Amino acid sequence: MTTEPSRNPDPGHGPDRAPEARGVRLVPGLLVLTVVSGMIDAVSFLGLGHVFTANMTGNVVVLGFAAAGAPGFSVHRTATSLVGFLAGAAAGGQVARRLAAGSRRAWARVALAVEAALLAASATVAFAAPDKAPGTVYTLIAVTAFTMGLRNATVLKLGVPDLTTTVMTRTLAGLAADSPAGGGPGTRSPRRAASVVAMCAGALLGAWLVLHQGLAVPLLLAALASGVLAVTVAGRDGPTGRRADGPTGRRADRADDPTGRRHA
Repeated sequence: MTTEPSRNPDPGHGPDRAPEARGVRLVPGLLVLTVVSGMIDAVSFLGLGHVFTANMTGNVVVLGFAAAGAPGFSVHRTATSLVGFLAGAAAGGQVARRLAAGSRRAWARVALAVEAALLAASATVAFAAPDKAPGTVYTLIAVTAFTMGLRNATVLKLGVPDLTTTVMTRTLAGLAADSPAGGGPGTRSPRRAASVVAMCAGALLGAWLVLHQGLAVPLLLAALASGVLAVTVAGRDGPTGRRADGPTGRRADRADDPTGRRHA
């Protein structure tokens, strides 16, 4: 009697999945979040005084420019963004640790819902105070940076390769180094290229909206996108009595061990 080999119905899950297949169900949603990041940085850099609130790599460089006295940059605005981002990332880590014991989908849903609410609040502030008074500017910097920090902590916990949603340096390096031109197989190139295109598209859309519609409209669109993802990407929990799968499709009680063994 022959035994039919076991089949994994979802190539994006399972202990022996390739890196490019991990979290495949989440890829569309994370690409949308990458577009949102491009929009947020367009809002902050073009509308809030040459500061990034999503891309902290650029922000560290901007802080150096500001400290050197380069015109158009501000130490206070940049520091506000950095502190807000770190606070948001810390909050995201706390949310993940407190909610992941039951279902990672639960904390992913919470994090995305909070992101949507904070971006909606930012849009409300921008609508109510379009004159860009210092108080308005610092409020928008702090809230959007906190929101992006929260998001980064969530995406980090999801662990989907090549989709950080906010930074492209490592993605671009991997795209070139692992491509056939770099001697690699290029199997992860589509995801990396899509991430870069999504970021650029978000920046393009955000910049156009800032230049022609002001700050509130791109912030509102970003809030709507995050809100929709909070409902759709996180999915539904498993049946009562079973531990629900995490957002990556793995059981929440499994560690990230490539052998698939369960840890105590």
